[in-house]
Amino acid sequence: MARYTGPKTKIARKFGEAIFGDDKSFEKRNYPPGQHGNNRRRGKKSEYAIQLMEKQKAKYTYGILERQFRGLFKKARAAQGITGEVLLQLCESRLDNVVFRMGISPSRSGARQLVSHRHITVNGELVNIPSYQLKAGDVVAVREKSKSLEAIERSLSNSSHVYEWITWNDDTKQGTYVSVPARIQIPENINEQFIVELYSK
Repeated sequence: MARYTGPKTKIARKFGEAIFGDDKSFEKRNYPPGQHGNNRRRGKKSEYAIQLMEKQKAKYTYGILERQFRGLFKKARAAQGITGEVLLQLCESRLDNVVFRMGISPSRSGARQLVSHRHITVNGELVNIPSYQLKAGDVVAVREKSKSLEAIERSLSNSSHVYEWITWNDDTKQGTYVSVPARIQIPENINEQFIVELYSK
């Protein structure tokens, strides 16, 4: 399974925000990476550079590589609705992202690992494909044998996020993907219009 495994703080510094979640290293050095760091003079970015940066930010945020991301864009463009909004909704509907949103894992990469290692079920069936697209009403749960895993217990006890489009029951360790989130409900700081403009060139 292809995924980005390089230094995360360096990428977060490039975008100027902690896109991979809490990061103490980023807090200490929240300026662009490179030999001259903060003192490096940067000219005005071109329109293309801004659009590319936004696409890269979305890809790193959701942990999706280029080929898969482009496939999601094609799917979003063919669907009804605003293309950029549908693209983000498709990213949010991925199983690994919903596992992360439910608090079962503190990060999307951790959620991806839980799914691949067969700790998660969808509607009672084991699913080990992180990119699996959930539909409204799907029930996501921690597999019975995995409910006592310390990593899951710790993540759930530290989770405080509540999303209107997801329900979670701590006792049964299962939740429901109630509905596709509206753009206003997606907290990610991504300008999806730039991505649409980039791919439409």
